[in-house]
Amino acid sequence: MSGTPILGSTVSNPEEFVSNMAKVMEHTSTIANLLARKAEAAGSGGGDADSTMKTAEDTTAEFGRIAETLGQVAKSYMDHPEQMVAAQQKLWQGHAAIWQNAWQRFLGAEDTKPVITPERGDRRFKSDEWQSNQAFDFLKQSYLFTTQWAEEAVAEAEGLDEHTRHKAKFYVEQIANAVSPSNFAFTNPEVLKLALETNGASLERGFRQFAEDLSHSNGELQITQTDMSAFAVGENMALSPGKVMFQNDLIQLIQYAPSTEKVYAKPLLIVPPWINKFYILDLNPEKSFIRWAVAQGFTVFVISWVNPDETLAQKTFADYMHDGILAACSAIEKATGEPQVNAIGYCIGGTLLSATLAYLAAKRKKPIGSATFFTTQVDFTLAGDLKVFVDEEQIAAVEQRMAEKGYMEGGKMAKAFNMLRSNDLIWSYVVNNYLKGKEPFPFDLLYWNADPTRMPAATHSYYLRECYLYNNMSQGRMVLDGETIDLSMVKIPVYNLATREDHIAPLPSAFKLGQFFGGKTQLVVAGSGHIAGVVNPPSANKYQYWLNDEGVDNLEEWLDRAEEHAGSWWPHWAKWTAKQSGKKVKARQPGDGQLKPLEDAPGSYVRVRS
Repeated sequence: MSGTPILGSTVSNPEEFVSNMAKVMEHTSTIANLLARKAEAAGSGGGDADSTMKTAEDTTAEFGRIAETLGQVAKSYMDHPEQMVAAQQKLWQGHAAIWQNAWQRFLGAEDTKPVITPERGDRRFKSDEWQSNQAFDFLKQSYLFTTQWAEEAVAEAEGLDEHTRHKAKFYVEQIANAVSPSNFAFTNPEVLKLALETNGASLERGFRQFAEDLSHSNGELQITQTDMSAFAVGENMALSPGKVMFQNDLIQLIQYAPSTEKVYAKPLLIVPPWINKFYILDLNPEKSFIRWAVAQGFTVFVISWVNPDETLAQKTFADYMHDGILAACSAIEKATGEPQVNAIGYCIGGTLLSATLAYLAAKRKKPIGSATFFTTQVDFTLAGDLKVFVDEEQIAAVEQRMAEKGYMEGGKMAKAFNMLRSNDLIWSYVVNNYLKGKEPFPFDLLYWNADPTRMPAATHSYYLRECYLYNNMSQGRMVLDGETIDLSMVKIPVYNLATREDHIAPLPSAFKLGQFFGGKTQLVVAGSGHIAGVVNPPSANKYQYWLNDEGVDNLEEWLDRAEEHAGSWWPHWAKWTAKQSGKKVKARQPGDGQLKPLEDAPGSYVRVRS
């Protein structure tokens, strides 16, 4: 064995290789036993039976929806046999061309070009062996062509409503991503080569890590994406100095200590999404938007949302407005003496802020003088692949599941977000952790991503129905605490930050935000995505942003005429916000006003894990 090279590599120690393969079989047996015990517990009602059974039921229902959706695509072709024949011919011709390409290479042709190549940015096939080795190149091309054909088949199917077509496209992409040859040990040259070079140690480590991850789950595999022991909130994350100045059962309000002698008179309130924790804006001193904003002379407050349990099941969207944003505004006035704040809303926090502004406009109240939105949607017509999960049947299933505990697990939303980029956020870790046997790299962003919050049943149901399903906010039909929401009544200055590669609040959707407000909107489009496009400090000198002050309503035209600027958009935002912030005053320390500190930042709410 040691003398036979495979992919340019050999087993240097056959005895060690055999020993590691024996351990792989032991780990495989452990994995099988874990799965069997979970299934037995579900059947007998012992251990984690409820969780395991519910996971199994959810999985069965999900597969049922997939089968039904793809069945409608198949029926479309059955109803149009001429289209089916054309699709089959296209498939056969493509594979015939790939076979011919492979034979030409086998016979020594040097100028043979591939029939199909991976899309730019597809990192699954970056290893040279996927190109240089004829067998793996054939496998790769066959896979790429088949998945492209399947996606085109969905796009060209006749008689499908748009929601069904969208779901079918998404499901086909998920299946295609799952069955990629890069995800299996014996069809991935990188995995095979590493296994030979390490005498099987890489596979042994990988299968051991797979068993460990499975043992920590309740019937559903939780892939470890980073070294969770490398980080701790308040120790090496969320370090900006400040105090918790106010709290109720939904929020803690943190005021950060100033780092300048003078500050702008009008305070700044940050409203983060409640499906994640606020410290995405305070990961570490180098990346912290909060620390940077303090250094620009702003008195910064941030809402730290509670991680709700069953006791908060009936908390509503209106409660999040009253006990969240409005309670924070009232507390800030007591802490600083200022009757008005500038506000920032991030993602769903921005959606809540938008509704709150319209509610305040209806009440003729003005505690918020300007609003900044990070990757926020108010119109959900173009809300992207998350809409795949939103229809009456699926929402009803979610509501039924939430009724059991009174909340939705944060991990369920994290799973949905991961599926939007499954190659990067799921399958790359399967390959890295389980096939290559590498330990996840310590990465603060992935730690934060694995630290989601739960959502009260009433709030989440309202959000799914009012925003995603019915799109009531942008249509002037949303009713919030008795007031019909009309976004056009919001006349305050707005700064709208959209990101170019956003997979959660897609650019075409976030771009439209300013079209619904009644005042002037400064639109900025940043490079990268939902997180990296926002958390982009000037010191990193990364990405870019685009400006266009012509007020064009068409996205493509806006981008064509926009001026590109290198680096972070943060300084541009700071100049814009400074104009809304009044004169400079003596810096305020937490506790200078009527409110006294309750505890040190980052507070206790953020430390509660799901």
